[in-house]
Amino acid sequence: MKILLVAATYQEIEPFVKNYTLKFNADNFIKIDPHEVKILITGVGMVATAFALGITLSKNKFDLALNVGVAGGFYRNLKIGQIVEVREDILSELGAEDDEEFINLEQMELGEIEFKATTTFAVTEDLRKVTSITVNTVHGNADSIEDIRDRINPTIETMEGAAFFYACEEIEIPAIQIRAISNYVEKRNRKNWNIPLAVKNLNNWLIENIKNL
Repeated sequence: MKILLVAATYQEIEPFVKNYTLKFNADNFIKIDPHEVKILITGVGMVATAFALGITLSKNKFDLALNVGVAGGFYRNLKIGQIVEVREDILSELGAEDDEEFINLEQMELGEIEFKATTTFAVTEDLRKVTSITVNTVHGNADSIEDIRDRINPTIETMEGAAFFYACEEIEIPAIQIRAISNYVEKRNRKNWNIPLAVKNLNNWLIENIKNL
């Protein structure tokens, strides 16, 4: 199976890459029996992700696309470093303000904002299934956090996931998204973040499970 492994930054999957190759080359496939894996580093954000995927998916055919990275968790019943599978991702900022109210794109009948994973694998059965929002600005203000909880009540947030699902839906390729919790969504305090733990756990999961996808 040919797999496209998508991450926003190289640092999020560096341990995985170093486990399989001495020198990373974005143009090459990594042989991981029984698969061939191509790694796409898109850059941060939904615009960069959509552009990079558009270019890559127009030039190559894949059997599966796998998006991985770190994420912020909205609830404390998620542990820092926990691995989750995103089953639904929402473009939470796409719409219009109507004074105090927010009208999303679907309510305006101008397009979709909700995108879903299109495949399942046995290796993800033990992972918590979550709903994510994809944002341009990560939440770090108590009022905006309360507002998004009232409006959507997401489990996690990222800056790329919905764009990934959208691109895969358009090209009709099976898609799965795996995230590791690096921080809680709260008033911004980087002292409470643990990106190294999230990256470690994410890459351990990838190394252990990618052969079985």
